Amino acid sequence: MKYLVMVQGSQADYEAMKGKASDGNPAWGEKDIQAMFTFMGAVTNDLAESGELVDAQGLVEPAKTRCVTAGEDGRPVITDGPYGETKELLAGYWVLECESLDRVTEIAGRITQCPAPAGAPVRPVVIRPIDSGGGDV
Repeated sequence: MKYLVMVQGSQADYEAMKGKASDGNPAWGEKDIQAMFTFMGAVTNDLAESGELVDAQGLVEPAKTRCVTAGEDGRPVITDGPYGETKELLAGYWVLECESLDRVTEIAGRITQCPAPAGAPVRPVVIRPIDSGGGDV
């Protein structure tokens, strides 16, 4: 079965990674960034070697995103991000093909161990089975 494994983040997290601390979000140093990328790269490489990796991507900061909704007149309404009503957004993901929910949960548990500076927010790793069109998963 295929699963979408998502890591979440906020604009404040991206700002902290640029060295700009905020309330409850300490600034990251170059060593912190390198440790995170090394860790995530190792996870992705291990998943590729095991044959479970379908795709993996990190996403740019929310400030560089757009939201498109339907306006009352039926025309699209386009808003640049970040969005005050949304605190956490998708920061990156893996699409994995795993033998079981237990296996993908084990992988998500490993992802939660990604290094970060002391005091950095703890963000969840979310697992969503991908519907292959067969109904219930």
